[in-house]
Amino acid sequence: MANNDTIKKTLLVAVALCVVCSVIVSGAAVALKDAQVANKLDDRNRNILAAAGMLEEGVPIAELFARIDTKVVDLRTGKFTDAVAADNYNQRKAAKDPAVSDALSSAEDIAKIRRREHLALVYIVEEQGQLDKIILPIHGYALWSTLYGFIALESDGNTVAGLGFYEHKETPGLGGEVDNPRWKALWPGKQVYLDGQVALKLMKGVVDPDSPDADYQVDGLAGATLTSRGVSNLVQFWLGEGGFGPFIANLRAGKA
Repeated sequence: MANNDTIKKTLLVAVALCVVCSVIVSGAAVALKDAQVANKLDDRNRNILAAAGMLEEGVPIAELFARIDTKVVDLRTGKFTDAVAADNYNQRKAAKDPAVSDALSSAEDIAKIRRREHLALVYIVEEQGQLDKIILPIHGYALWSTLYGFIALESDGNTVAGLGFYEHKETPGLGGEVDNPRWKALWPGKQVYLDGQVALKLMKGVVDPDSPDADYQVDGLAGATLTSRGVSNLVQFWLGEGGFGPFIANLRAGKA
């Protein structure tokens, strides 16, 4: 009787098992790729709709997102561009490519992102041919991580319609409170610009409703000073001259 307990046969069985498992895993990955891409796109669209306050229970995401027009903006000029197709443009990847992004100086880089891409996606909502909302991608470093999200502005380009983050690694119960619906509900109605400058920021503590600056202030995150500061900085960067500020000004003037 042949001896099955040899090293050679053990290795053959192990190799065969690895090959079979690899084939199964690879096959599953290929078969599920389209579903994974669709789910990722659906999640992105859901976050955009949520930031704009456009989610409706029972209505498919695709149907709601059909109301939104995705465009590309050249951040260097503050104007729309057709240099790349919006459907397959990877903005995060572009931000890491020196050929299509600019390095930021320490004075410019208040959001701690190091580089700013030349081109950015924006999401435009129109109602009866008139601008209704502008939804902008934003990101910046806080305490432990880079926060990625969206901020939505009303048609005046100055009033916040909503804000939400879809990716971060901030501490649960502290900086992670950026996900708290009660805190996010503080943003709609806040004003961004005062005398042409970004005045919107998070406070240390609770906003005094009687303060003349209350419209430009949001409650800070309790016990999360550095995360609060990071959110303030990324909002001020992306809505300022180094981010979408010139585009918003052009859009309001009909010159985008």
